[in-house]
Order: sequence, then structure tokens, then C-alpha cells
Amino acid sequence: MSLISSIPLRQLLAGMALAAVALSAVPTDSFAQQRRGDRDSGRENTEKSAADKEKDREEWEGRDLRLDKRRADGPCPFVKVLYDAARYQDFQDGKVATASVKWTGEINGVVSDCAYKGGDPIELEMMIGFSLGRGPAAEGNRNNYRYWVAVTDKDQAVLAKKYFDLPVTFGTDQSRVDVATKLENIVIPRAAATVAGSNFEVLVGFDVTPEMAEFNRDGKRFRYVSAGQ
Repeated sequence: MSLISSIPLRQLLAGMALAAVALSAVPTDSFAQQRRGDRDSGRENTEKSAADKEKDREEWEGRDLRLDKRRADGPCPFVKVLYDAARYQDFQDGKVATASVKWTGEINGVVSDCAYKGGDPIELEMMIGFSLGRGPAAEGNRNNYRYWVAVTDKDQAVLAKKYFDLPVTFGTDQSRVDVATKLENIVIPRAAATVAGSNFEVLVGFDVTPEMAEFNRDGKRFRYVSAGQ
């Protein structure tokens, strides 16, 4: 039995809307925990070393990635960041060096919640945290970061994928901007009431080049650690 209804795939994310793109430095009590679907081993997850997790906690403490709790008759879809697309590095002339860095980006956290009952579609909303950097080789103070959200079934077949633009303007002498973006009205049809949200995964990642993906697979990164730089 198909996990989704017969609705055309191009309509699967038709209700996905970008609700906010500039919610940086929102107050909170603690860094909200990312909903993880770490069923798989390998690179298609956001597992980090203890040191990296501690850095993320310190840097994102004070920024709210929480969502209002919603009601669902069953488990929500797993939501996670694709490892190969978790970071964005743009180098001048493709030269991997600090002086050649134009733009960088990192997805620091994702939280989500869902609602559904009976045989209704799953309604999902997400909050994504980004750290975005401007390097010494950048031209100007504005860059458009592109990222995507994809829905897959439990066999990891992509059911739908949608791209979003995240335009960011850096202040004078500012090398890093932290942004929280909310996505809502993500609608995932189900074939029957017996198909729970756990049959689906939602992946998030930057729109990266093959070279950027390889850079990420090698575990490399260029990172600006202070939002006030």
C-alpha cells in the first residue's frame, strides 16, 4: 500500500509557506533540542562531536527555536538535516583558503511539530536556525542563501522537494548573522488513517554544489564564531 494518497506529487508541498525569515536573537531559556530521526548510520544525519555540540549550545543559547505544541493522533515525521548539505562554503575562484572565503552558512538546529487526526493529512511546521557568514573575499554586504526542504517515505524515496531563498544583509564590519526561519503549512497527505507520521522523513539542507557537498563529507568547515564580529 502506498504511504501517500493519489494526489500528484507536485501538490504535496503546495501548502508550504515561508512565514518568517528574520527572527534572529529571539530570547529563550535554553537552546531547543532538534527532533532527530537518527535511524540511519552514516553521513545522512547531523551527529557531531561533543565539542561541536557544546559550541552550538553556547552559540545558540538565548535564541528560541521552540514551537507551540500541537495535537497529533500519532508520532510526527522525523525531521533532520542532511549532513552533506548542512554547511555552505563559497570560495573565490574555488580556492580553499581563509582569504578566499566569500560566504559561509551552517544549519545549527531544526525543531518541528505536527498535527493530524483520523485520515487527515499531516500538517507540519518547522523552525530552522542558521548561522551565516561573510568572508574577506565577499563583494558587498548582501547574499542570498538558498535551501530546500524534502519529504521522503520510510524507504527514503523523495516524494517532494521545495526550494526557499534566504536573503541576508550584513551590517558594516559584521561577519556573521544568526537567523531563525519558520516554515508552516507543510501538508503531507496519507493513504489511510493507519499511516502514521513516522512513515515519513523531512530533510533540510542548503542548495550546495558537488564541491561543497564533498567539502562537507570531509568534515571541513569555515565558521565565524561571534555574531558581533
